[in-house]
Amino acid sequence: MKLISWNVNGIRAAMNKGFYEFFEESQPDVLCIQESKMQQGQAEILTDGYYQYFNSAEKKGYSGTITFTKTKPLSVTYGIDKEEHDNEGRVITCEFHDFYLVNVYTPNSGEGLKRLEYRMEWDKEFLAYVQKLEQTKPVIVCGDLNVAHTEIDLKNPKSNRKNAGFTDEERASFTHILEAGNFIDSFRYFYPDKEGAYSWWSYRFNARKNNAGWRIDYFLVSDKLKDKLQGASILSDVYGSDHCPVVLEIEAN
Repeated sequence: MKLISWNVNGIRAAMNKGFYEFFEESQPDVLCIQESKMQQGQAEILTDGYYQYFNSAEKKGYSGTITFTKTKPLSVTYGIDKEEHDNEGRVITCEFHDFYLVNVYTPNSGEGLKRLEYRMEWDKEFLAYVQKLEQTKPVIVCGDLNVAHTEIDLKNPKSNRKNAGFTDEERASFTHILEAGNFIDSFRYFYPDKEGAYSWWSYRFNARKNNAGWRIDYFLVSDKLKDKLQGASILSDVYGSDHCPVVLEIEAN
């Protein structure tokens, strides 16, 4: 199976910036979208042969996730069953035969870290959610997790240490999710020491041209699925958003 995750920073804008061409060329089994910024019904997304599942934020033009899949899931759920976290359209869970696939857009801690406390609470609740799923079958988590885990996951670690996405608190929380959830960071599984591999670039300062980016988009895979991993990649040559797609290839149904 080829699974792709992409924060499109607005699906309606992305449809005019090569989204359809990318979809046609890549032919994923599942495509998970974050930051759709769209209520279902605001636009028609033409993806013949794919089932479509939407989780939109109550606030229009904000957040939101979409999952497109060739295979109809055994079940689909929305959110993490916590009312205080489920009004921003951040999670879609699709159950397949071999695993649960959790499409997630993790909250950003924000300018001045104004949402850092909320973000830490989210991480705890999200971990509890995926641990509960894991009791039934293995889990794959994908999406924009809004954290660069280690210093090689961003271009300028020293100057960003106290900025959203690279605080000590967020990084430690991510480590805890990996360890407590028995998750593998699939890209680092294949490329443990690779530098300059980023999935997000600021629109300012020619960041993408200079590859001054961050790796904040992930596929996390239950350790039970480790032997089925076939490849992971970051498609940095795909434009249309300030993020690029990330890919997981796995032997599964």
